Amino acid sequence: MAKQKTFIEDIERALYDVRDADRPRYRSERGLSEEIVRDISKRKNDPAWMTELRLASLAVYNETPPPAWGPDISALDMERIATYVQPDAQMAGRWEDVPEEIRGAFDRLGIPEAEKESLAGVGAQYDSEVVYHSIQTSLTKQGVVYTDMETALREHEDIVRAHFMKLVPPKDHKFAALHGAVWSGGSFVHVPEGVEVKIPLQSYFRLNAPGAGQFEHTLIIVEPGASLHFIEGCSAPKYSVTNLHAGCVELYVKEGARLRYSTIENWSRNMMNLNTKRALVEKGGLIEWVSGSFGSRVSMLYPTSILAGEGARCEFTGVTFAGHGQHLDTGATVVHAAPQTSSVINTRSISKDGGVAVYRSGVKVAAGAKGAKCSVNCESLMLDSESRSDTIPVMDVREDDADVGHEAKIGRISDEAIYYLTTRGIKEDEARAMIVRGFVEPIAKALPLEYAVEMNNLINLELEGARR
Repeated sequence: MAKQKTFIEDIERALYDVRDADRPRYRSERGLSEEIVRDISKRKNDPAWMTELRLASLAVYNETPPPAWGPDISALDMERIATYVQPDAQMAGRWEDVPEEIRGAFDRLGIPEAEKESLAGVGAQYDSEVVYHSIQTSLTKQGVVYTDMETALREHEDIVRAHFMKLVPPKDHKFAALHGAVWSGGSFVHVPEGVEVKIPLQSYFRLNAPGAGQFEHTLIIVEPGASLHFIEGCSAPKYSVTNLHAGCVELYVKEGARLRYSTIENWSRNMMNLNTKRALVEKGGLIEWVSGSFGSRVSMLYPTSILAGEGARCEFTGVTFAGHGQHLDTGATVVHAAPQTSSVINTRSISKDGGVAVYRSGVKVAAGAKGAKCSVNCESLMLDSESRSDTIPVMDVREDDADVGHEAKIGRISDEAIYYLTTRGIKEDEARAMIVRGFVEPIAKALPLEYAVEMNNLINLELEGARR
């Protein structure tokens, strides 16, 4: 078997923190107003219905208070955020046609090389716009559509209009409304009935501009009997000003279809990550979430699965690593809305150097969802006495014929285990790393090879940070 190449070898945080020159073609005024929203819509040549959706979303945003729970997001001042930053580049179908400076950012991250080795298609977004998109010809011949959202809006308007912000309506919460008003970029995937996409597709989002927001929209529709593995990656350099990420992901898994959605979020420590992800799963369908949350100053992220058809299934696997100055509030939500549905949620949370890791689960079993089964397992590991970890489960079961279980474990790294390993000749630093890697091993096994390597390297990096 040929050796598989990883995305990133010998990872260093400096790799992600390289700042390219901030020379956009256009940057919106800071703040949020009707004029700014209309300007974005005009520049993107939106159809009338999309402009109306944006303005309606803005009205909802202005009327909706921020969440009264969760981490402190008072440092977010929208009057200091530029909601649209257009890079000085047109979207290209060849890496050679992407401007050298922008291409260099993705070269450093290993995206072009990964495309050659193990991906069927790649989308690359820089600030507010997609600058590169490609898909293998063999997939297009099978009718698979993988493109940026703006192109999808032009070429597949009926499909987009039928699904866009239907799973995550602007009234869902304040930052869903913000997204609806200023969204830009993102990916659209449509897999026809019965088509199996055997090699993953990947979109990578890079926010380079300081004091800006990224609001990409991802819309994936997997038709009956089809299957897809979609990988999402994201990063940003560190600045002394607040950046914002408020993307939106809407996934439609039709009857008997299967979708795996894998993501590693590695935002910089000045990022507010207020992302929303939701999937609707029909009869006999399967949604698999594989989620890694490492970066950002604050995260609020709870991927939601609505099991709407009989026998629909959800599997969620996640890991969160909160270090100094980080408050990562993450988890998963599942709604059992049909009989014989099942879900498994399995997470690991790690906190060190005063970091705060909060896990929230929301499980709802609707009346009539007979035979529903749900298993939730969350484990938390604190690496020192300054760190904090909380588990906040919510179970709303309205059907007697259901099997719902929750198991949680929270503890500190064992001094006895460290001592035992050091007496066997292992250095204390490596002993600590070994325990952490063993703790997250079940999660790493669920990741694509390249991202499993990246996650392990990120963990090593975070542990090094704990000693500085």
